[in-house]
Amino acid sequence: MPARPRCVVAEDQYLLRDGLTHLLTAHGFDVVEAVGTGPELEHALREHRPDVSVVDVRMPPTNTDEGLQVALAVRRDLPGLPILVLSQHVEQLYARELLADGAGAIGYLLKDRVFNADQFIDAVRRVAGGGTAMDPEVIAKLVVGNASDPLAALTPREREVLGLMAEGCSNAAIAGRLHFSEGAVGKHTANIFAKLGIVASDDTNRRVLAVLAYLGS
Repeated sequence: MPARPRCVVAEDQYLLRDGLTHLLTAHGFDVVEAVGTGPELEHALREHRPDVSVVDVRMPPTNTDEGLQVALAVRRDLPGLPILVLSQHVEQLYARELLADGAGAIGYLLKDRVFNADQFIDAVRRVAGGGTAMDPEVIAKLVVGNASDPLAALTPREREVLGLMAEGCSNAAIAGRLHFSEGAVGKHTANIFAKLGIVASDDTNRRVLAVLAYLGS
């Protein structure tokens, strides 16, 4: 990830768009464009191919799911383009489609559950780095909606660890949340990779593949 990652912001409400722009700029991002409509977002994504984009779901002209539909369309043409979705609620079908290409670099946060700037900026950085940043409520909806269960071989503790991986937690953060050592987390993650048939490669990629299996994409 570059020293100042290039970012596109897509939000139809001016005050929130301006606030996101200032927040990201203050934390080391270069906001190359901030837009308020779906067509503007599509143009910005295709022109800039940014290191990360923060995208509202509901944007003009339809004010339904314009932002998410544009993000999906552009990612089909530019696989792996990093997208962090901000939404008032879980669009289950579209969230699955965003994850379906297996490329990672996807986040889905609910606006009213982002509690501070550090939490948000950390999520943006994880997505820009090729990882995932999923709100626990989004994870719960996707897992419940998954008819098949690729995780039957995992223990309850391994599922718990994998759920925190899906949120984007590091091994150290998982250890803190579950109150055991970082070494124990490492053993659990190794078991998860083995049981899911994820072969040795870059650790970030293995985590993304495990998360995608967890979400049933």
